[in-house]
Amino acid sequence: MTNLLLSILSIVTQQVKANFIRKTCQVEAVQERGLRSLLQIHQKTVFGRQYGLADIKTIDQFRDRVPILTYRDHEPYVDRIVKGEPNVLTPDPVIYLNLTSGSTGKQKLIPVTKRSRRVRSRVKQISTGFVIEGLQKRSLPIGKILLTSSAQLLGCTDSGINYGPVSVGDLRLSDWMYKRVFAHPFSALQTADSLARHYVCLLFALADPQTMAIGANFPILALRLCTYLEKYAEDLIRDLEKGTIADWLNLEPALRIKLEQQWSANPKRSAQLRQIMQTTGRLTPKLAWEALSVIITACGGTSDFYFERFPEYFGNTAIFGGIYASAEATFGVCHDLNDDGTILAIDSGFFEFIPADQWEISQPKTLLSWEVTPGQCYRILVTNYNGLYRYDIGDVVEVLGFYEQTPLIVFRHRLGGLLSSTSEKTTEFHAIQAMQWLQRDFHLTLENFCITLSEHEIPPPYLVNIELAAGQTLSNPQAFIQQFDRRLKQIHTSYEVKRRDQVPPPHLRILAPGSFAKIRQRLLEHGIPESQLKFPHISDDRNFLAGLTLEQEVKME
Repeated sequence: MTNLLLSILSIVTQQVKANFIRKTCQVEAVQERGLRSLLQIHQKTVFGRQYGLADIKTIDQFRDRVPILTYRDHEPYVDRIVKGEPNVLTPDPVIYLNLTSGSTGKQKLIPVTKRSRRVRSRVKQISTGFVIEGLQKRSLPIGKILLTSSAQLLGCTDSGINYGPVSVGDLRLSDWMYKRVFAHPFSALQTADSLARHYVCLLFALADPQTMAIGANFPILALRLCTYLEKYAEDLIRDLEKGTIADWLNLEPALRIKLEQQWSANPKRSAQLRQIMQTTGRLTPKLAWEALSVIITACGGTSDFYFERFPEYFGNTAIFGGIYASAEATFGVCHDLNDDGTILAIDSGFFEFIPADQWEISQPKTLLSWEVTPGQCYRILVTNYNGLYRYDIGDVVEVLGFYEQTPLIVFRHRLGGLLSSTSEKTTEFHAIQAMQWLQRDFHLTLENFCITLSEHEIPPPYLVNIELAAGQTLSNPQAFIQQFDRRLKQIHTSYEVKRRDQVPPPHLRILAPGSFAKIRQRLLEHGIPESQLKFPHISDDRNFLAGLTLEQEVKME
């Protein structure tokens, strides 16, 4: 049955992918036609009547009559939707509300309709087509996927609309076919307890040595899965041998019964895994699933830092970025393995790009997708079937080139995610590049890092806060911070110029083991869903790392 499903999935997604590729050859026509269709469908909404969408016939008219908008501008309309009012931003009924992580500010609610859901589903099908093609080109097997994202709703509005993270909505509203290719029952994702969810998903997946893929929203979550696998390997192998599910897991009683009915002992597989443990002293995904083909997780942004640790757990397993998307929109679709670039999702919305020299202007001039230049960074705007209009999410993307006539983009950082001692504007991308070089320079593995600013000096020096991975030592902290300064100067011209006579020398702060685990817990307690948890690698919040134990501080000489 599984092979039949995978064959059907492959055929369907290859057809959808081929149709999308044809569209990439006519980007201007696809974008113009898509915008006209959206405006016609939305013209009688509250928003549509207010801005006269019915009278807009061209892209230029659209840009003239509808200003660039943020969530604050959309929020009054969303509030009306939450109260149950129809036809506000979209003519279609709202079936779900995506709740953003709130990691960069106040949490937002984004309407989801059946139409917007179909659009997102189509992009995921295109992505699936590309990953299957990539695996087939490399003669890698296609099989079931281990995924540990929660499918638990966060709540329901008084008007009866369910809400939660976008990943929850994606899982609950996804096609039945996708749910059948998991290496575990879909119900395993429905427990509220994070450890129980990871454990049960791992348990079912370990029973199948042909599990071929692992999915995680972000690389840090893939590494967390590895931590659980190592920590609970003995328990998992014991449960696999006996056909039990650990009684210490915090599983809802009815769900436990349901899962136990689908679970059975597999002594042969447990013996195989125990032999691996005895031989290697540990259990990693690559050891557990020798035929593991691909890790599907977000690329770009902060991902590269965490990818440095992937070989330890996944060997040379290929990485595929899936789709570049958020709660608000779907921006791009990955087209090959081990490639950060995503093809602009030109049939999922209408896109505009703000050049860097326009970022300080309240209503800047925008470029269209066929007008951008490779190598340049832009703020990206989207108009889509979620009811967002010329929406400025704050994402900064770099254009890497073109796929046919369509831009290849990669997420770099969020606008506002800048660190300045004076006016140098260091981005998270700069910081990650520097720390990647340092790990290679010193043959060192970091658990995590975050660069902040001193609160006691003006202008403030950079505080390079690092936590060493287990078993790692840094014998020469002074050389490390000096090399950080050199590397950041090489990467970031403005920092190099300002460091000559304005920005003070940086300080290195080595934090105690477990420090970033505490930060993680704080973020969860502030309401950020685990599936959307992203650690900032730069922060101008002087209290972000407050209360952590400092093992050593070194000022650059």
